[in-house]
Amino acid sequence: MTQGISLIVGLGNPGNNYAETRHNAGFRFIDGLLRRLGASLKSESRFDGEAGKVVIADRDVWLLMPQTFMNASGQSVARLANFYKIAPEEILVVHDELDLQPGTARLKQGGGHGGHNGLRDIINRLGSREFMRLRIGIGHPGSAPQVESYVLKKAPKAEQQQIDAAIDAALAQVDEIVHGNYEQVMNDLHTHRA
Repeated sequence: MTQGISLIVGLGNPGNNYAETRHNAGFRFIDGLLRRLGASLKSESRFDGEAGKVVIADRDVWLLMPQTFMNASGQSVARLANFYKIAPEEILVVHDELDLQPGTARLKQGGGHGGHNGLRDIINRLGSREFMRLRIGIGHPGSAPQVESYVLKKAPKAEQQQIDAAIDAALAQVDEIVHGNYEQVMNDLHTHRA
């Protein structure tokens, strides 16, 4: 049992052009969470994002969707975290993951950025790798040069349904995640397949 989560960040790119793309799995997670909670975020220019405070399983948690575009996500995360004195260990970043198949979600603490520019910027701006990550599998196009166009495209319908099922499985674990029951969540998500 650890201190739990005080800030959940969903990564994505702002604007309708990107709303349905694979790269916006983190935004889709936050949207799903807001629907569950009957809550909404508001634009916060001081944090370069859409932010709001909610209560999840009797715990106050900030939600953030950076509006800086993916590669500068850390600017938004660091501003909110520094303002509210939230330690990296209390931050959960939800992002798309090329190394996991669609239909898969995994919880992980710390680690590198794995080539994900949003994670790279967050690590640089926080000066720490020790935040939690909720990785939403989107699959890999097969070769590195194809990655950029792949993540910025919409997934085929069947694949998107798998991605959404993984997001739903992760949403079902949110109460446990915010209270720091990471081992249990890792076990539950590891056995789930959409």
